[in-house]
Amino acid sequence: MSASQELEKAAKSYAVEAIRLDKQGSKGMAITMYQKAIETLLKLAQLYPDYNLNKVYIQRAMAYQERVGTLQGVGPVEPRTEQAPGVAATPSSKEKAGYDELVLKDRLDVRWSQVVGLDTAKKAIKEAIVYPVQRPDLFPIGWPRGILLFGPPGCGKTLLAAAVATEIDAAFVSVDAASIMSKWLGEAEQNVARLFGSARKTANEGRPAIIFIDELDSLIGMHSNEVGGETRVRNQFLKEMDGIVDKGKNLHMYVIGATNKPWVLDWPFIRRFQKRILVPLPDHSARLGMLKLYSTSLKLATDIDTHGLARFSEGFSGSDLRDVCQSAHLKVIGEFFESGKANDKRAQPRSISMDDFKHILEDRKPSVSVDMVAQYNRWFEAFKAL
Repeated sequence: MSASQELEKAAKSYAVEAIRLDKQGSKGMAITMYQKAIETLLKLAQLYPDYNLNKVYIQRAMAYQERVGTLQGVGPVEPRTEQAPGVAATPSSKEKAGYDELVLKDRLDVRWSQVVGLDTAKKAIKEAIVYPVQRPDLFPIGWPRGILLFGPPGCGKTLLAAAVATEIDAAFVSVDAASIMSKWLGEAEQNVARLFGSARKTANEGRPAIIFIDELDSLIGMHSNEVGGETRVRNQFLKEMDGIVDKGKNLHMYVIGATNKPWVLDWPFIRRFQKRILVPLPDHSARLGMLKLYSTSLKLATDIDTHGLARFSEGFSGSDLRDVCQSAHLKVIGEFFESGKANDKRAQPRSISMDDFKHILEDRKPSVSVDMVAQYNRWFEAFKAL
């Protein structure tokens, strides 16, 4: 598993445990787990300052921090960790806790060119969202408003959602299920209604609106021991989805859900997503494009064979490939510092060679197993809707 995925997995694990403890009333332990989730998310944003989605990490950290303040009885407080470079300022801690601090409305400015490969997924999304926005008169019986993106982690589900929002200049409202269940504990269904109401207002004013819900399985998955709040959230979400799918008229308002576990979703929710799109591991052509994209800013030796690297990295996700390029670069930088030449400001590290990449690939395994891929393919064959 790559370094970034390790951190993402750890942050999610801390958040899930914090929510469980929060529901049980174990405030002290819940606060500790929330703080660990915050620290991990901020560390992730700081390690990857140029990553397009680190605003989302910061926003989640702020939501968890605000819950900590509530549990401590002092109100929302700012995270102690320094804000990552390039991240927009978050709402003041003095503002009233609520829906506005949880959602991310900023335009991420992710272009289609940054989403390498995934041609089938991009085509399906364009047909469902982009074309109806450009020529609504050509769609007399309407268009899909619920889009489900599923597949292995690190393959571009969030990037796809952000790219289509950029393409149609939509208000992009991003929330994750863990934040909904932690920050909105006790009043979740009212805030879900506010979330959809705000997006509906934006669409009525003439600007497309996209609600992106990450970790959808945590919100509307099948659970054996639900508490009352979770049941109300699910029912409210179902009601709101019915409102935009069946009664949305010609509003350009869309819900895009992303999940790594589509098999845990309840069927009543699955059918509300008229488009169900597999976002798979990159094929050879996509891996080649990703390697070129991620290594653009690196100093490469003349012996680099990107086609060979694409062959060697079969089964790797997009996130894996980004980390391979980063690890090869860190290897060269580490050698440069250990040689003592870094003290000379005129000295520069050597170019990254093919052997450097091979060394990294020998010590790294794909983060997605063959069994996981087979499971995604089976679910896709059973429920696909392109």
